[in-house]
Amino acid sequence: MTIRDRSRALLPLLCLLALPHSPAWAACDDPPGRRVNWLYCDKQGADLTGADLREAVLTRSNLANAKLAGARLSGADLGRAVLSNADFSGAALRGTRLVSAQLDHAVFVGASMSGARLDRAVLTGADLSQADLSDAGLYQADLSGANLTGTNLSKATLTQANLTGAKLANAVLADAALSRAILEDAVLTGARLQGVKLDGANLLDADFTGADLGTATLADARIDGARFTDARLDSTIWVDRRRCRPGSVGECR
Repeated sequence: MTIRDRSRALLPLLCLLALPHSPAWAACDDPPGRRVNWLYCDKQGADLTGADLREAVLTRSNLANAKLAGARLSGADLGRAVLSNADFSGAALRGTRLVSAQLDHAVFVGASMSGARLDRAVLTGADLSQADLSDAGLYQADLSGANLTGTNLSKATLTQANLTGAKLANAVLADAALSRAILEDAVLTGARLQGVKLDGANLLDADFTGADLGTATLADARIDGARFTDARLDSTIWVDRRRCRPGSVGECR
């Protein structure tokens, strides 16, 4: 075979590899299954209730309005996927990658999401109540208006996250990182915030009534209009960097 013949034989393969947004290796028609490859695939409104999608490649896929309640997605990659209004109620997403995913108004009620990566994800208006997000990464995530009532966010990273108007009543945020986060108008009544880092955070008009902020750090945080009625401030580092006395309640003494 001449060099010219070899070049002609390779041309169709090179053209396929060059096609944008339609990788030749994606298998959009494959049924749901472990390690399935749906890269860039359009699965809008798909019923995947209880499906086994562990370690699946769902990067940049479109799963808007999909039904994924009880699905197993641990270890899957949904980076930059469109998941608006998707239902993940009770789903397993431990260690799942959702970096920069579009998750506005998605439902994660009771989902297991420990160690999941949601950095820069858009979760506006999402329902994450009673979910387990312990050790999760939510750096610069947009959680404005999200429902996080009773959610476990212990040791989660929410640095520079936007939680404007979020509902965090009775949430667990022990040892979580919220440095320079925005919690303006957020509701944190009864929340457990022991050891949480809120240095430089925007806490304007936030409600911490009955919350436990023992050993938390609020250095340089903005607290105008914030309410700390009956909040525990035992050994808390206050906005002016002084340590509150042990037993302080409602105000730093």
